[in-house]
Amino acid sequence: MDATVAVTAVRDVGPRTIAIEFEAPADLDAEPGQFLKLVGTVDGEEYSRFYTLSSPGVDDTFEITVGIDPEEAGPFSEFLADLAAGDTVDISGPFGRNFYEGESRVVVLAGGPGVGPAVGIGEAVVADGNDVAVVYRADAPAHAERLDALEAAGASVVVTDGDIDGHVAAAVTGAADEQVFVYGFEGFIEDATAALDGAGVDPDDAKVENFG
Repeated sequence: MDATVAVTAVRDVGPRTIAIEFEAPADLDAEPGQFLKLVGTVDGEEYSRFYTLSSPGVDDTFEITVGIDPEEAGPFSEFLADLAAGDTVDISGPFGRNFYEGESRVVVLAGGPGVGPAVGIGEAVVADGNDVAVVYRADAPAHAERLDALEAAGASVVVTDGDIDGHVAAAVTGAADEQVFVYGFEGFIEDATAALDGAGVDPDDAKVENFG
C-alpha cells in the first residue's frame, strides 16, 4: 500500500537514536520484523529509505527507529531527525518475509540498528505469552527502557559491545519450535551466523535481514 502518514511523536531512545511514531492508515497491516519504505523530499530532491518496524505491530500507530550518525548522516537522515508531530511522510509497504509469526520460542540477534525490530518482536512475543531471548550488540545501546521492560516481563536480554558467541550459545536451544531472527549490518550478520553455526544451529534456518 501507499499512503501519506502524519508524525504523532518523536522520542530520543538512546545515543544518536530516535524513535518516530506515525498515525497508521486503516488498511496498513504489517507484522513485527517487516519494513516500510519512507519517502521524503529534501531541497527539491526525493529520497527513500527502508526502515523496520520497532513497534510490536500496527494499531492506531506504528513506530520506526532511526540511528543518526552526525558524521555520516545524509540529507534524508537529517530530514527524519528534524520531523515533529504533525509533519507528514509518504510510505509504501510493508515488505519482507522474515517476521514473527507466532512461534512459541524466539531468539533475536540484533546488531546496532537491529535493536528496533528486536524490541518490536520481543514485545509481540511476550504479549502472546511465548518465550523470547534477545542478544543485542552495540557500542552505544538504544531502547534501554524497553529492553529492561522485556527482561522484567520474563524475557532473556543480553546487551554487549563485544563477542556474542557465548551469549548466542546460551540463548539458542535448537528445539524444533524455536525461531531465530538476525537483524543488523553485514559484519554483524557474519558474526551472528558464525555464532549460530558454532552453537549447532543451522544458520539457514534463521530469518535474516541484512541492513547492508
